[in-house]
Amino acid sequence: MDIKDVMATLPHRYPFLLIDGVLAMEENKSVTAFKNVTINEPFFQGHFPGQPIMPGVLIIEAMAQAAAYLAIKSAKDIPGKKIPLFTGIENARFKRPVTPGDVLTLELTVTRTRSRIWWLSGAATVKGEIACKADISAVLSVEGE
Repeated sequence: MDIKDVMATLPHRYPFLLIDGVLAMEENKSVTAFKNVTINEPFFQGHFPGQPIMPGVLIIEAMAQAAAYLAIKSAKDIPGKKIPLFTGIENARFKRPVTPGDVLTLELTVTRTRSRIWWLSGAATVKGEIACKADISAVLSVEGE
C-alpha cells in the first residue's frame, strides 16, 4: 500500500504524517509499515543541529500511526469516518538513534482488542536493528460521536 492509500486512510498530514507506506498487513493481526527518514524533516532543524537524531517520541508516533492504519482498515463493521486516538504507551525502550537516510521499519502485532480499543506490541527497526520497542494502545473514535 502506497502513500496515497495511507493518506486516504489516516487523518494525519505533513508535517505529522510519519509513515510513507505499508509493506504488509493482516487484518486484526499485524502490520508492517515504513518511514523514509530524510534530512528535510522539520524536526531535524532543532534536534540536534550538527548531529540530527529523530526524536524518540516521533518514532513512537510513527508506530502509533502504523497501528492506526491497521485498526482503521480492520474495523469495516464500524460505520463513519474513524479517528484513531492514541491512549497509552508502556515498556518503551530506545536502542539506537534514527538519523537521516535511515528507513524506519515499523512492525506491530495486535495483542488484544475490546470493542474499539486496540493493544499492540511492536518494534521500529533500521536494517533489522531495533531502534525502539514499545507496547501501545489506541481507541477508534468515530467523527461526530
